[in-house]
Amino acid sequence: MTSFLRSDRSTPVAIWLFTVAALVLAMIIVGGATRLTDSGLSITEWRPVTGTIPPLSAEDWQSEFDKYRQIPQYQLVNRGMSLEEFQFIYWWEWGHRFLGRLLGVAFALPFAYFLIRREIPRRLVLRCFGLFALGGLQGAIGWWMVSSGLSERVSVAPERLMTHLGLAFALFAALIWTALDALRGEARQALPSPWSKFALGLMGLVFLQILLGALVAGNDAGLVYNDWPLMNGTLFPRTYAADGLWATIAHSQGAVQLHHRLVGYVLTGVVIWMALSARRTHYVPSEAKRLMMATTHATLLQVVLGVATLMMAVPLWLGIVHQLMAAVVLGLATAFAWRVRRV
Repeated sequence: MTSFLRSDRSTPVAIWLFTVAALVLAMIIVGGATRLTDSGLSITEWRPVTGTIPPLSAEDWQSEFDKYRQIPQYQLVNRGMSLEEFQFIYWWEWGHRFLGRLLGVAFALPFAYFLIRREIPRRLVLRCFGLFALGGLQGAIGWWMVSSGLSERVSVAPERLMTHLGLAFALFAALIWTALDALRGEARQALPSPWSKFALGLMGLVFLQILLGALVAGNDAGLVYNDWPLMNGTLFPRTYAADGLWATIAHSQGAVQLHHRLVGYVLTGVVIWMALSARRTHYVPSEAKRLMMATTHATLLQVVLGVATLMMAVPLWLGIVHQLMAAVVLGLATAFAWRVRRV
């Protein structure tokens, strides 16, 4: 009987998955720009197929503009904006959604091709189906997020933004891990050591910091408390508590910024400790040590970018770079965690 598995590894499959990960990264960057330009509510309908085509005539543009003028963001924030100003924010949101559709095609078509040719290692087939399902779920969550800002709010709900962005970063990390599996073959566990747990814990801490950053973004909390290391001259924000525990955790500008700062300090300390410890132990392969040092350098740069972004009140270009560097840190932490599990 012909085996489904031709090989334990496949360079073409790895290249495909790395390419999809790069597209997810592009989605994250464009999504960040869409949020920073307040463009995310400019398209008020979810049309997965027909929405691929942008407005092509003056009548089409006027129709889209009329729909936007019915929502609270226009009525309370952007009342009186011109059609040209609307087109600027519309193109950001349309580009973000178009990238999502392109990403779906870039995953689905090669996936079908590799399945038919039986080039995907058997142990990765179900995982690839899972990645495909997560990508489809991301589209639905994106609309769930947008819909929260169309009736009673002037922006999307912060917790929904956190869910949407968090899933994008989770998909990015999973693609990198799976691509490395396809490139290098099945794991051969090294001698027992705590480093696998340390590395996975580091990934979790980076991911937590990204989620907290999403709450900062969703609450526009980077526009307040723009000094550092203090917060308007105090160690603790004066507007920390909101009406209830969840409101404080998810909706208080002071609280979400403080939490993001504190976890950032913890993450920086953990990364430095792991880098120093990895250099002194034989349980961590040389390649993994280099990845850990790269993760450390990227984290320290991210700290500088975060402080600069805050103190400059989140200029567009710096906000985008800060989000990009978050993906770099997570990608390096993922590669490190993957590597320490192998001889």
